[in-house]
Amino acid sequence: MDVIVARPEGLYCAAGDFYIDPWRPVERAIITHAHADHARTGHQHYLAAAPGAGVLRARLGDIDLQALPYGETLTIGDTKVSLHPAGHVLGSAQVRVEYRGEVWVASGDYKTEADPTCVPFEAVRCDTFITESTFGLPIYRWDTPEQTMSGINEWWQHNASLGRPSVLFCYAFGKAQRVLASIDPSIGPIFCHGAVEPLNAAYRQAGVSLPETARVTDVDSKHAFAGALIVAPPSAGGSTWLKRFGPHGDAFASGWMRLRGARRRRGVDRGFVLSDHADWPGLQQAISATGASRIIVTHGQVAPMVRWFNDRGLQAGAFSTEYGDEEDGNAGANTAAEGASPDGGVGGGADTGRSDASGADTTDADSTVEKQTNAASNGYGGDGA
Repeated sequence: MDVIVARPEGLYCAAGDFYIDPWRPVERAIITHAHADHARTGHQHYLAAAPGAGVLRARLGDIDLQALPYGETLTIGDTKVSLHPAGHVLGSAQVRVEYRGEVWVASGDYKTEADPTCVPFEAVRCDTFITESTFGLPIYRWDTPEQTMSGINEWWQHNASLGRPSVLFCYAFGKAQRVLASIDPSIGPIFCHGAVEPLNAAYRQAGVSLPETARVTDVDSKHAFAGALIVAPPSAGGSTWLKRFGPHGDAFASGWMRLRGARRRRGVDRGFVLSDHADWPGLQQAISATGASRIIVTHGQVAPMVRWFNDRGLQAGAFSTEYGDEEDGNAGANTAAEGASPDGGVGGGADTGRSDASGADTTDADSTVEKQTNAASNGYGGDGA
């Protein structure tokens, strides 16, 4: 009997009678992280990693939440469950489930790069590993975080020398805080969109060090933005919300910027390749480190990843899920790579396992609508590529 199976409600463990990141209301839910495609309202009882409890409560409200420290074992039914760092965002966790000597690990979303805002990914030995594959093709290879942040600093410094604001579009939860924790705040003042600033507060409350920031709508004069960095979600691009800054430079930070033409399609001056998901080498290294003989792929480049591992002698398959890509507007970029083979050929139309209803960030142009959408979504949306 498989320890974890896919049901219409989500990934289910019968031996413990719980779900992992279910997308329909259930009695007991273990949540890997607080992005909206993995953490949803309506469950009776929640279990999540302690470092992310504040963010999860901020997004979901008054929930029955048990916060479990990383590495601590909990007996649930006939299973032993523990949560281990996934390195994706603050509080992200892999779920280790042991039943009758067999160990399964559900990864949630993860990355293997260093990130000053969350505990790094921990390889957990197991028999079966359930993995994401958002960037599961060889074309996705990241520069070092230091290179990327240096590029952002240089771009910001150049605009500041001209007295222009720099608007950086990146996902509100996770990516924005990672950027803020890594840039050089001495270049100028930093302002954040209303979808970003509440998340900054949650990170600070969790002990993450971020530079001083202010909410854009708290500023009366547009002259205050000269030489400043403004961090905003992708959905703010092209909106009247940007008019308050006057002439400005803009850039987009995402793993999808690795694709040729992605910056042009976004209509921004610069594109910075920065993702909170593992790239192709990171996926291979992480999966190999688990020692698993069976791999189950959930969302992303599902068919190419399954084929890749089967061709190399592992038992590989897929779960159909409703997890999605968090980056607003990345569907076109993902389509460009969809169906491509890891070996360089073209596959047969890979099932990406993504859903357009993933809770993508939907902020609007002016401050009134911004407040309304923030109240509805708390600025978290789905998952930040």
